[in-house]
Amino acid sequence: MTSFARRWLIRAAAAVAAALLLVLGVRAWEATQGPPLAPWHLVVPEELSPDALDAADWRGWLATEEAAFATVRREVTEALDPADRVPANRFFAGSPVNPARFARDWNRSFVLEPEGAPRGAAVFLHGLTDAPFSLRHLAEAYRARGFLAIGMRMPGHGTVPAGLTRAAWEDWMAATRLAMREAQARVGRERPIHLVGYSNGGALALKHQLDAIEDARLPRAERIVLLSPMVGVTAFARFAGIAGWPALLPRFARAAWLDVQPEFNPFKYNSFPVQAARQTHRLTAALQAQLDRLAGAGRLAALPPVLTFQSVVDATVSTPAVLSALHARLPANGSELVLFDLNRNVKFGPLFAAGAEAALGRIVPPAPRAYGLTIVTNAAAETNAAIARRTPVGSQEETAMPLGLAWPREVFSLSHVALPFPPQDGLYGAEPDPAEDFGVRLGALAIRGERGVLAVGLDSLSRVTSNPFFPYLLDRVTEALPAR
Repeated sequence: MTSFARRWLIRAAAAVAAALLLVLGVRAWEATQGPPLAPWHLVVPEELSPDALDAADWRGWLATEEAAFATVRREVTEALDPADRVPANRFFAGSPVNPARFARDWNRSFVLEPEGAPRGAAVFLHGLTDAPFSLRHLAEAYRARGFLAIGMRMPGHGTVPAGLTRAAWEDWMAATRLAMREAQARVGRERPIHLVGYSNGGALALKHQLDAIEDARLPRAERIVLLSPMVGVTAFARFAGIAGWPALLPRFARAAWLDVQPEFNPFKYNSFPVQAARQTHRLTAALQAQLDRLAGAGRLAALPPVLTFQSVVDATVSTPAVLSALHARLPANGSELVLFDLNRNVKFGPLFAAGAEAALGRIVPPAPRAYGLTIVTNAAAETNAAIARRTPVGSQEETAMPLGLAWPREVFSLSHVALPFPPQDGLYGAEPDPAEDFGVRLGALAIRGERGVLAVGLDSLSRVTSNPFFPYLLDRVTEALPAR
């Protein structure tokens, strides 16, 4: 190495070290700002390890789950300071959003039994910071068509946000295996099993099926349904762990959290720990490496059909990765990708960010493709009425079908979180069912007012949380199921 190259490397290393020290300094300073961490950020309920999950049965899992919720009641709810006993805190027993007051606590794992003998089973895997609540509508649709529906609570979820400070993706994979074992035990090896995954749960569903290709002992799904699957995440997740380094010192414990927010949502955490971001990167990296390995060995042909629903714009996961890292590699087995476009009504045109309007054309490869592609978009630029433009596998011919559905006039796109919720959902719906009361109607709020009044930032309340095209999504999911 020449002296010039050596000097250049020393300077580059010094620059990187200085940048790292700056980042850590900023994170340490941020950790001293704002209120201290609350009990729900500090109490970590005991969960089963991956080895214990692999050895457990459903009854044992539910017993451990009940113990975790008992820990929350004892060490959080019953130990709250008077200042935390407020209606906006889901962990306050008197709060209207406390999950214990509802007829069913959808934070817990569930089994929905069909009438008569089950025709098959479906396993539902929720997303990060989420709960089994998010897939209850699809689970009910499966149950109504004769399938046993199993909703699995992932370790670290549904209890307190602190649960995610220790949970790892290996825990979630072991929980997925447990749910699949239970599904097979209940319906037998001769009946079909479907895997339905939302966001992080989509990555878990895919990873399990890839694992089953390499391990014949694992139960396999005959069909996979994905909603906003976490096939790829933002580049920040790769380095999120660095942001938590100051938390090694007790004074900067808050640095272990990327976001600390009031917990007013009964079925989703608002606070977000560094560990959770790090685990999303580890999971997607493992998934993509396995896709690479099996594709290179020509073994992806063993995958079942995959039906994916994805918004063209998604601030949480990478939409291009859904096309290039997943669907472009699938065998020609009847898989399909449904993309929800922007609302291209002309009134929004001048307001779109640079590049947003061209996102669809930039990410979709030309036909023919080895998978079907459907694009839900405007029938014309002057209307909110929607059509589905569908191109079958291996074809260049596109057909357009009116949906009888329309964009709400104030909605310019879907979001990562909107897809699994109908407009009538009692919590997230824009037109919530009056019969469903979860203490707050987050999807129906029309936020207007002065800054600094609300306990939470306006951005978190303005993201669209329900899907105006849910009836179409439901039809596509259930069209392959036998009518009851």
